[in-house]
Amino acid sequence: QVQLVESGGGLVQAGGSLRLSCAASGRTFSSYAMGWFRQAPGKEREFVAAISWSGGITSYADSVKGRFTISRDNTKNTVYLQMNSLKPEDTAVYYCAAATVLPSEPLPNWSLKYDSWGQGTQVTVSS
Repeated sequence: QVQLVESGGGLVQAGGSLRLSCAASGRTFSSYAMGWFRQAPGKEREFVAAISWSGGITSYADSVKGRFTISRDNTKNTVYLQMNSLKPEDTAVYYCAAATVLPSEPLPNWSLKYDSWGQGTQVTVSS
């Protein structure tokens, strides 16, 4: 497993931007697919975005497509989530997670596929 620590959350007005970072420990970071999930109060954790080990393949939830961008820097063991045009409904705790994905498998968008999780970072978007 890999240890993950998120940062970059905060309070922002609607229409604003934030960039979340997730720093990973361990020498095998580049072998993992990485994902971002979020959980709002009273709601289930939901998929936001995922990126392949190389960064060449990405996947997004429909609700964030065109507004959020996931990226990674394997030299820094870090995955990012650039969030633009934020809406109040984006308010949630955001978690990064790591998954082992075979080359023949698609990027997973279900949480059970991910076996390492960060502690989460709060994002609050005011209207």
